[in-house]
Amino acid sequence: MRRIASAQAQEGYRLAIRFEDGAGGVVDLSSLVGKGVFAAWRDPAEFGKVAVDNATGTVTWPGGIDLDPDQLYHDVTGAPLPGASQPVAR
Repeated sequence: MRRIASAQAQEGYRLAIRFEDGAGGVVDLSSLVGKGVFAAWRDPAEFGKVAVDNATGTVTWPGGIDLDPDQLYHDVTGAPLPGASQPVAR
């Protein structure tokens, strides 16, 4: 599993992330806002509370929200997801 080293919320529900291997970029998470557990993000200040959980190596928010670091790595680099026979487009 990939591990996130740092994350910073940006305007427009974008997340700047850097992985432990040095790869990094910006992921647009605006499509999640308001859906299910992401309802809290309707308030941009809640999205801004992103943190990196050093134990799991992923990004987290209050309320138990977290995102799969392998999916985020794929979104940033285009690398295949672990166990995927073909690249998955998002």
